[in-house]
Amino acid sequence: MTEQAGPHVSDLALHLQALEAALQSRAVRADGARLAALLADEFVEFGSSGQVWTRAATLADLPAEHFCPRSISDFQARWLAGDVAFVTYRSVRHASGALPAAASLRSSLWKWRDGRWQMAFHQGTPVAV
Repeated sequence: MTEQAGPHVSDLALHLQALEAALQSRAVRADGARLAALLADEFVEFGSSGQVWTRAATLADLPAEHFCPRSISDFQARWLAGDVAFVTYRSVRHASGALPAAASLRSSLWKWRDGRWQMAFHQGTPVAV
């Protein structure tokens, strides 16, 4: 995969936004195989809670979480290298049961490997709703 200019960057942004949205969906979060396909072996997340998540911990814990719907806005993607992209966006976790709504600024590092994009790093920073 090589860096592209013009409309290809917008195609990349649409594709990576769809992957980010998939990672926030109930179907993917509950499916260990789909999660494993999207997360690189070296995946690490600095969560908005302050917790650090490894790939192994994410694959073990995410399928059993209490699901809360989320939405994405202000999505942007940037090429960092021919096979690496950086995305930023705002995410809102909608109130669900006893969990209140929460917002965060999100960033992810995606790498092109084996014919697909995989998330290598993710960070969430809490902000006011």
